[in-house]
Amino acid sequence: MSRIGRKPVPLPDSVTFSEVGGNIIVKGPKGQLTQQTAGGITFTVDDGVVRLERENDTPKYRANHGLMRALLGNMVHGVSQGFERKLEIIGVGYKAEVKGNALVLTLGFSHEIKYPFPDGIKMTVDKGTEISVLGIDKEKVGQVASELRGFRPPDSYKGKGVRYQGEYVRLKAGKSATA
Repeated sequence: MSRIGRKPVPLPDSVTFSEVGGNIIVKGPKGQLTQQTAGGITFTVDDGVVRLERENDTPKYRANHGLMRALLGNMVHGVSQGFERKLEIIGVGYKAEVKGNALVLTLGFSHEIKYPFPDGIKMTVDKGTEISVLGIDKEKVGQVASELRGFRPPDSYKGKGVRYQGEYVRLKAGKSATA
């Protein structure tokens, strides 16, 4: 039995779970998420806990068992508490600001980068160099943070660029003069 799949998913009081036509729907105080279910997985709700069972022990069903449990756990966490990913901008003159429904990045190019907010995502900027990406969908929050980092990944000589908060960037030694 899948170690992840057999763990029950606790539902907080403010979260509701339903299964409709091959989709699972999780509603909470922060919003609603929908996910298509994998075949062969059944959901049972009792005493504020969702349990997942699979049809048989073929590798496909075993993999889907753990996957669906992880996705359901992320959905419950997202609609009840939400997800946040923080990024840091390092470099002289590099900065970010929110203008209307877009994030404007100045990253050393000849132009500013305007990144419109995707649906369900909120971004805030602190001190001009710290970006917070907030949302209820863990996958979308991670994708937006990855796209922002991709505009100017940290370089390996000075460490300038956009990086995740707490990310370690190993710096290379520069040229050494020989006499």
